[in-house]
Amino acid sequence: MSQNLFFKKESEVTPANLGDAIQQAIEIEIATIPVYLYTYYSINRSPDQDAISGSLVQELVKSGKSVADASAIALDLSAEIMVYANKAGALIMSVVIEEMLHMALSSNLKQALAGLPDLVGKSPSVWPTCLPGHEPVFWINKAGFSLKQLETFLKIESPDPLADVGLLQAPIPYKTIGQFYDMIKECIATNDLPYNTHSPQLLPGKGYYAQNNIDTVYYDKDHKPHFTNAEDSGDLLYVFDRDSALHAITCIVDQGEGTKDVPGLNPDGSVDCTAIVPADFDDKDKKELCHFEKFAQIYCHYKTLSNKFNSLDIGVVDISKYFVTKVPLNPLTVDYPSNIAPVSDLLNGIYTYLFVMVENCYMKAGSTQFEIFMFGVHKSMIFILNSICGDIMKLTYTTPQGEVCAAVPTFEDYPFGLLSSPKSQLIDLYNTAVAVYPTISYLGPRILDLPDVPLKIRGKF
Repeated sequence: MSQNLFFKKESEVTPANLGDAIQQAIEIEIATIPVYLYTYYSINRSPDQDAISGSLVQELVKSGKSVADASAIALDLSAEIMVYANKAGALIMSVVIEEMLHMALSSNLKQALAGLPDLVGKSPSVWPTCLPGHEPVFWINKAGFSLKQLETFLKIESPDPLADVGLLQAPIPYKTIGQFYDMIKECIATNDLPYNTHSPQLLPGKGYYAQNNIDTVYYDKDHKPHFTNAEDSGDLLYVFDRDSALHAITCIVDQGEGTKDVPGLNPDGSVDCTAIVPADFDDKDKKELCHFEKFAQIYCHYKTLSNKFNSLDIGVVDISKYFVTKVPLNPLTVDYPSNIAPVSDLLNGIYTYLFVMVENCYMKAGSTQFEIFMFGVHKSMIFILNSICGDIMKLTYTTPQGEVCAAVPTFEDYPFGLLSSPKSQLIDLYNTAVAVYPTISYLGPRILDLPDVPLKIRGKF
């Protein structure tokens, strides 16, 4: 994004700067993806219930409970931990899936009104980071699952302005993401704009966007499955006129903040844990909560579950110890030792190639676009990226302070060179990574099967 535009606080979206505003919207959506994914991978969604229950029984017996009573309490609470960990993971991943949808909808919007979207190289490069243009500034970290991290998520998706703690000069200032999209919406609604109906977009009905996958489903204590995204909450849209453009923006805002009059954070910044109201849902059948309320539910459930543990007279219990992997704050590949860095490079290469392929979908139509998305983007996200993230979490290293931490995905943009194709560079990254970590050798055929697409350079192939 150009950094020499819109530095005045009174900036607004106009037909002249609409393209830059939509690009800023794309980059806001992209900035949230590595944050949510990093936290997601710190969660052990299937912790060892026997180990949790056994530990609790010992603590409860020490506090004076009989073995029978302790066993009953421990069995019930360990089951609650199991459900909570799985549910928290499913809800966070459900938001990630919809952030990818929002990126695509914003990209469709830009393709229709202002030219090709820019996706590659737009993930934050410095951490902690902040949302482009948000007032007031609040810092965002790649961090493990915690109440503090959930508070950050709630600030990102807040339907209400945050307490003013300082301003950041940015391309176009805004108080909430919804307010920023409203500025774009106003420009589109009040101006007679030309729409490009010839260039490719990501269209509905092609199977590109699936509301749910195996990672967005969780099971309750009765082993009943719950799907966290609803089919009627929103889908890809072809933007070709004013109404379709406004529809796309409405979908993005409703999924993130909820429909009108959604209660946000309390004035003091605390979380409102009162009952869910109809406006908290983003679909007409009231089956799916908006992003803000999903995070609020995870936050409030954490507090309730913590209170149950801390009422047992066994001391203060941090329930995260049962299902959260200890991970470093804002790691970079350069921080990792030589037996982990190549695996991290490969992971970041795959992560970046996702954006390379999506960009190419806006330059290719028909069967070529279908093959790139279905055999490239889906395969990369579901079968390769997810697998590498799981594998790298099994590796450990020692920090200079002597603390052993789990290695985790860093979600950095990989700097693909121009002398060879990104896919050939991915193959080289794989060969280097598998040499130090043979466990990932099964990924070789999957990487070889990826589509071979070029980098977009200043709007050219």
